[in-house]
Amino acid sequence: MSTPKNFPGPDPYAPLKDLPSFELSSPDIADGEPLPEAHRAPASVSPELNWSGLPEGTKSIAVTCFDPDAPTAAGFWHWAVFNIPAAATGLIRGAGDAEGAGLPAGAVQLVGDSGQRGHYGANPPAGHAPHRYLYAVHAVDVESLDVPEDATPTVLGFNLYFHSIGRAILAPWWENTEEA
Repeated sequence: MSTPKNFPGPDPYAPLKDLPSFELSSPDIADGEPLPEAHRAPASVSPELNWSGLPEGTKSIAVTCFDPDAPTAAGFWHWAVFNIPAAATGLIRGAGDAEGAGLPAGAVQLVGDSGQRGHYGANPPAGHAPHRYLYAVHAVDVESLDVPEDATPTVLGFNLYFHSIGRAILAPWWENTEEA
């Protein structure tokens, strides 16, 4: 299956600061490839993510998953985790369960647009269009972002704008081809 070209939404990172990238990989998902079933709803298992080469000055890490192609004016946040210690080199598969049991000590996981705390898998509306799922790892210049645990991922994103010094993204996609 090839990468569809008709994503309805824009690149949400285009209007933000141009930041250096670093190595980001996953044995579970691949940039431009269909999202495997385990990472779609209802299973909603968060993928394993591995990173290296973070910019000098990285003091913590945040991980987000955003669908810019959702039929809303604001996209759809599927996952948001922050205050991951800078010494971490990745997250294990399933780290984003509701309890965050696989997350490093000190990491904070927010409630996403699904209303659930933790990773919510791809679930585009039937017949809408292909959707990208932007798994972004953000290198952060402070050890701890002062974001309340009941904040939205959008509030985290606002704080990341001022504190990110690097960003790497994997963008798999999925389309629900059932008839609406």
